[in-house]
Amino acid sequence: MVGVGKLLKQAQKMQRGVEALQTELDAKEIDVTSGGGAVKIKINGNGKFLSLEMDPELLKEDPKLISETLLLAVQDAANQSKEYNDTEMQKVTSAFQMPGFM
Repeated sequence: MVGVGKLLKQAQKMQRGVEALQTELDAKEIDVTSGGGAVKIKINGNGKFLSLEMDPELLKEDPKLISETLLLAVQDAANQSKEYNDTEMQKVTSAFQMPGFM
């Protein structure tokens, strides 16, 4: 059986790793384009939207098309950020295994 001290050290190491990763995720910028480049979104690894750009030509289109294009771009950006976050977090937390829980 793994000693409590060893588990505590592992937990502390994982906590430091998660804290460092949070800083990295804040700095990671993900660029997403939609509508053939008509919409460009920048989001960080923690899901914070940093910028939104739209081609002026898009604004001349039907409002429904504009809404759909923007919505798809936002959803795609959120999904990409979450996937990146989950993958990176898994790397940090996978080394920590508590007996009886994993």
